[in-house]
Amino acid sequence: MTDPLAPDMFEELCPSGLTPFRLSEHKWSALVLRCLKDGPRRFSELRIPLHRVTPRVLTRTLRSLERDGLISRSAGPGPTRVTYALTGLGRSILVPLAAVCDWTAAHFEDLIDARERYEGAPAVQARSVG
Repeated sequence: MTDPLAPDMFEELCPSGLTPFRLSEHKWSALVLRCLKDGPRRFSELRIPLHRVTPRVLTRTLRSLERDGLISRSAGPGPTRVTYALTGLGRSILVPLAAVCDWTAAHFEDLIDARERYEGAPAVQARSVG
């Protein structure tokens, strides 16, 4: 049995949202993988640290990760016995994912500054070619 996931596992201003790297097609994919690193979890368990993710988006993220071969879905008896677990492929991405997380944390302020400069800059006007 794995320990319960902490509700504050991911801070409100989590650096993962700032990373310029995407894993899979959903921005929550890396966080889901981190939730599964210690063992299989049920949907309701994943919702605890991922409370900012709507159930619909979490479902889509899980399906995408399953399609990409990073997680597996196992259904037991009863409708609430579905669990998600990392596959070998999913487990193999944890080391590079940790490196991305470390890089993002180390450059957190730089990323925020760059985004603030970009958002504060006047829009580039398209030049008409005549």
